[in-house]
Amino acid sequence: MENGIDLRDDSQTDFIYCCGAITEVLKFGSCHLNFGNKVLFLIIPGNPGVVGFYRTFMQTLHSMFGYRHPVWAVSHAGHCSPPGSMDMVDDVSLITEQDVFGLNGQIEHKLAFLRKHIPRETSLVLIGHSIGCYIILEMMKRDPELKIKKAVMLFPTIERMSCTPQGKVMTPVLCHMRYVAYLPLFLLSLLPERLKTILIKLVFGGIRSLDHSVVQPTVSLLSRCAANAMYMGSQEMRKVLERDNMTIRKHLDKLVFYYGATDHWCPVQYYHEIKRDFPNGDFRLCENGFRHAFVLDAGKEVAKMVVEWVRGDLKTEFLLFSLSTDCPR
Repeated sequence: MENGIDLRDDSQTDFIYCCGAITEVLKFGSCHLNFGNKVLFLIIPGNPGVVGFYRTFMQTLHSMFGYRHPVWAVSHAGHCSPPGSMDMVDDVSLITEQDVFGLNGQIEHKLAFLRKHIPRETSLVLIGHSIGCYIILEMMKRDPELKIKKAVMLFPTIERMSCTPQGKVMTPVLCHMRYVAYLPLFLLSLLPERLKTILIKLVFGGIRSLDHSVVQPTVSLLSRCAANAMYMGSQEMRKVLERDNMTIRKHLDKLVFYYGATDHWCPVQYYHEIKRDFPNGDFRLCENGFRHAFVLDAGKEVAKMVVEWVRGDLKTEFLLFSLSTDCPR
């Protein structure tokens, strides 16, 4: 404790290359995993995949579990502004061949991150937001040996994205008019940081309970990586089509879905349909009026709910770990 601030709430930010692209990893708790870290919370963000948006959410998760479990978030490839000593990519041929900034490339990017940076024996609590939920389902399908304890799907965009109210607006913008937006984005990136910050605060001025920790990540988004986010979004509109019922059925006992009541990216109709198709699943409908981009003003509140949803599973994990360490060899 220093000046009334618990130092355990401090975070660390690492910039690494994964699949040849700059990647930001935000970490609360242990920065290097070992045998003592049996459980890791890993956030798979929405789009834009800027991890700074989830700072309050992550900090709340970390503190409410008594600082026992590390909480990490991994950005999407190219969805961060690299520090001065690094470039956006370190292997142009790999980026091109594997389409790392595209939707499939981002899925493989997360699997590559797990293989390289997280011990195989670590139990994972995956938390996806928006397109991050689709990515998690794909990760579960492509690597069935992952030790996933629970997967929490917040405002999941896992089906028929282009058919949603927001999708109908954004599909022509992202798929046919994307290049038109690049010039104003480039001009915005040239503005001084202070002026960009003022503009962002004006845009967010209508949000009464704005979490001010999201302002700086938004500024960084405008600086260099908005084009990568738009490119990924164009592929989401084309590729996120039918719901992956087979993967959901296979992992139903590990999944928790939380749908928004006024979510234009994922209509309530989708909630009722998936609940009908999987009557034994854990599907929840928001009763608190949270927006799809909950990180803007409700990161703490949503984190508190997630804690309650997964607490029982982690108690079981802790009990099994204690028994295994107490058993004579």
